[in-house]
Amino acid sequence: MGLLTPTVALKNVTDITPELLKELGVDAMLLDVDNTLAPPTEKVPYEGVQEWIDKIKESGVSVVICSNNFRKRIEPFADSVGLDCVAMSMKPFPFGFNKAKDKLHEKPRSVVVVGDQIYTDVLGANLAGMRSILLQPRSYEPGITIIIRRALEKGIRKKLYKEGASHVDIRSKDD
Repeated sequence: MGLLTPTVALKNVTDITPELLKELGVDAMLLDVDNTLAPPTEKVPYEGVQEWIDKIKESGVSVVICSNNFRKRIEPFADSVGLDCVAMSMKPFPFGFNKAKDKLHEKPRSVVVVGDQIYTDVLGANLAGMRSILLQPRSYEPGITIIIRRALEKGIRKKLYKEGASHVDIRSKDD
């Protein structure tokens, strides 16, 4: 599996089920915020996300937010949805992923990273030895670095997401 290839690609975070997580063999999840749980800079999650978080936690999966955003953005959001967090995680470098994993007392292969960016979330998960679920971005984000990353992702996403597909399983049979 290549460093830019996610384990699974889905449309929205709410498409992740406890059954899928069990199938992946994970006990913990690291969640991005912007364009994963909420629109960028928004304090309120996308519709259905809070209920989804509660359902995932009830299934026994541990969850921590792991974001590159600043503490003043992430901590209040994490508190509002009832989760612990790691801010300024420096994705795709493994530091933040490892700090979040250690908060949950998990081994890398039992953790899945969920986010909307290939060059931060997927690459970082693969570098840290974790599984990953790539989501489609739901909101426009201004800023030159995100615009460049989105342009670089375009070809990879085209291969992953077929027209109208909501679930693309990238895993090899021996994974």
